[in-house]
Amino acid sequence: MKAKYILAAVFSAALLSSCSDFLDVQKEGDPTTTQYFTNDNQAIDAIDALYRPIHQEGLFGREIYWEQGGACDIVWGRTRSYNTLATLQYTGDESPLKGTYERLTGVISRANWVVEQLLNKEHKTALTAVEKRSLGEAFFMRAFSHFYVAYRYGNDKQGVPFVRYEDFAGGYDNSIPKQQATVMDNYKMIIEDLDNAIKYLPTFEEYDIDNRGRAHKAAAVAYKAKVYAYWAAFDKSQWSNVISMVNSLEQDYGRDLAPEFADVFSSDFSNYWTKEYLFGIAGTGGDTPGGSEFPGVILENKGWGIYNGWGQIKPSYDIFEEMLKDGAGNARITRSVLEYGQEFQFFGETRKFYSTSDVESGFMINKYMDPFKHEDATKGYVSSNGDWPTARVNMPLVRFAEMLLFRAEANLALGHADLAAKDINRVRNRSHLTPLSGNATWTDLYHERRCELAFEYSDHLYDLKRWFHSGDAEIKALAQKELNAHPRARHYAERSDWNSTFVVGPYADYLNEADPAVKPVAYDDHLMVFPYPSTEITKSGGALHQNDGY
Repeated sequence: MKAKYILAAVFSAALLSSCSDFLDVQKEGDPTTTQYFTNDNQAIDAIDALYRPIHQEGLFGREIYWEQGGACDIVWGRTRSYNTLATLQYTGDESPLKGTYERLTGVISRANWVVEQLLNKEHKTALTAVEKRSLGEAFFMRAFSHFYVAYRYGNDKQGVPFVRYEDFAGGYDNSIPKQQATVMDNYKMIIEDLDNAIKYLPTFEEYDIDNRGRAHKAAAVAYKAKVYAYWAAFDKSQWSNVISMVNSLEQDYGRDLAPEFADVFSSDFSNYWTKEYLFGIAGTGGDTPGGSEFPGVILENKGWGIYNGWGQIKPSYDIFEEMLKDGAGNARITRSVLEYGQEFQFFGETRKFYSTSDVESGFMINKYMDPFKHEDATKGYVSSNGDWPTARVNMPLVRFAEMLLFRAEANLALGHADLAAKDINRVRNRSHLTPLSGNATWTDLYHERRCELAFEYSDHLYDLKRWFHSGDAEIKALAQKELNAHPRARHYAERSDWNSTFVVGPYADYLNEADPAVKPVAYDDHLMVFPYPSTEITKSGGALHQNDGY
């Protein structure tokens, strides 16, 4: 099986360059108005343009991960110019925040236009099978991008700007999108878009091998579960909807865990599309790379002289310590984190890990390292271009293990701790960890979600924020402790010696000089959302209201 069969439809540079005019970013209020959607290829090109930004460096390739420095699971590894993201002293103008906001709203704008155009065509004539699928993908990508804006900027006091072009009787009037009253209003519209996506999308199994990686019905159901879980921070009745969605994934779509934890992050194409897969960014390497750059971003800077790793975004001692609670050398911790002296394969060579680059953490993320084990890694497994270091791994954005943990959380919230334990134990048993012996607690849920989903964009930082806002006292205390703490690292006496002694101490960047163990400000609830970039406030002419506390 060749890489093109995974990525041809979604990420191929050839397809994307065939519609370069379309890919020029359109400002909100300045949509493309030329005749389009006259054949299936135009529909495919239009949809591929919606997928393209999410795997680029400016979103899930790297930039959206910097904000996770505000929790204690990752440290940045290299000094950046926006320490306020890590210290929770947000301005809204930090380049990662500003850039991700612009990219996500750009996808919303494009998806809005595609939805409007295909619905207009459907009113006049029957859509082809490809056009129906494309309409489902446009609904999905509008919901997807809207969701990542909504929960990061909206709360129960005010929502985020959003309009649907198809709601304008005479066509979208290019006005500034209305800011919704609350984020719950945004969530309602996201759910409606996901329901429409389910109506038009095929199942995953209906896709041929050339088109796997596109949105499908189960992916939309999974995002409905995630929306309802975040909605439950403001309305606990939504937990029952979470349970219904996860039940549907099992009963209607046959989703399940992969046999082994490592299968999820395998470079073997036979493991690419397990029952655990729901939606993510499929990557490949070689001379025609594609997918997310994240595997190369997190690799040791300069890759021990073998490959151009970037040395950014590393595990903290805190997450390693949390994982150690399940026992040293367990299947999950060894696949997730590289520590000093741990053996791993790199370009066909057995090595013992050490790190000499940049700001020290003492660890490296191991989840996405499988493609780098091959002797001929740049022949299909790892990009031959180290400046675009993609790799053959299917990087999850949402997977079934997270769904089980959402159902466990829902059952805890609804008083069914016995049912919560069953789902947590399914996840633990898959990694050969000791199962819970009784009812689950909020501490169990905190631990399992933190360890199972570490270094994925499940958004651990927002988990902490929503638990602080609405959680049981037990999990609120855990969230508060982590939100206020400064991450720790291992500091080695001789960094180039994998057998060196070390001490544990504060990570040596963005330190609070008054007390290195804690952040310079105490966390409070207004930090649940980011402030809008000042340029967005200015451009809106007063229509966009800044979030409280900023």
